[in-house]
Amino acid sequence: MFKSVFDKVWAFDCEWVPDPAAGRVLYKLPADLPDRDVLAHMWQQAGASDDDPMPFLKTVVCRVVSIAAVTRQRRRDGSVQLHLLSLPRDPHDPTQTTESQVIGTFLDAIGEHKPQLVGFNSINADLKILLQRALINGLSAAEFCRRPDKPWEGIDYFARGDAHVDIKDIVGGWGKATPSLHELAVLSGIPGKLDVDGNAVAELWLGGELDRIVAYNECDALTTYLVWLRLAHLGGHFDDAAYAQEQRRVRELIEREVAGARPHLQTFLAAWQRLGGDQPSAASA
Repeated sequence: MFKSVFDKVWAFDCEWVPDPAAGRVLYKLPADLPDRDVLAHMWQQAGASDDDPMPFLKTVVCRVVSIAAVTRQRRRDGSVQLHLLSLPRDPHDPTQTTESQVIGTFLDAIGEHKPQLVGFNSINADLKILLQRALINGLSAAEFCRRPDKPWEGIDYFARGDAHVDIKDIVGGWGKATPSLHELAVLSGIPGKLDVDGNAVAELWLGGELDRIVAYNECDALTTYLVWLRLAHLGGHFDDAAYAQEQRRVRELIEREVAGARPHLQTFLAAWQRLGGDQPSAASA
């Protein structure tokens, strides 16, 4: 269990797809071979079968296409503000959709604001792919990578500790006993996967539907944040009344975003209400 809740918390999630450029280089494929055929070859090399047509590929050969985060900031006066951030901000702007822009913007923002990161399988997956692909793209993220000489002298994202909370690392079991984020969320009254799942992301990207990937990514970030809130409540960082208030803040955030430029989040809100997870617990009612 984590020991503390920082004044700044970012619950984040990344989406990635097989990188056609990596496939062409590694397997010496023709430059004019369509992306779809390159991806099919990459999966075939990874052992694709009728039962598993899209087997796991090493993250190093995958391209990050979207990052989303729910950010929580507690101000000096005790007030709390939530925001939903996503990259690219405009999925239709080619200057924002390059991998270097998506990863670089996110790592620079972390380095500047130094939040407590929260993810699900983020120690072994999300953080690793960000580092691997930042390296491949030739990025510099000095503030994010900076490590203090002593633990109490600053935030260290490369050491085990509260600077990076991986929910899966805390609650996971061994092998098949480890719950997925979807299972953990839905059984807790929180929306998990809705109309899209991870296996559909590559097809959406090939079809030029990056906006749907970003929307899916935002829902995953909200799910991760709500599961983290529940874990923080379990650990005593929020009592029943404070936990109910935090849930209300999330509901208000979603309602603001639905009224703004994210109408797709209405589906998430409806699912949350249907599951009953947005209602205060009996102890706090």
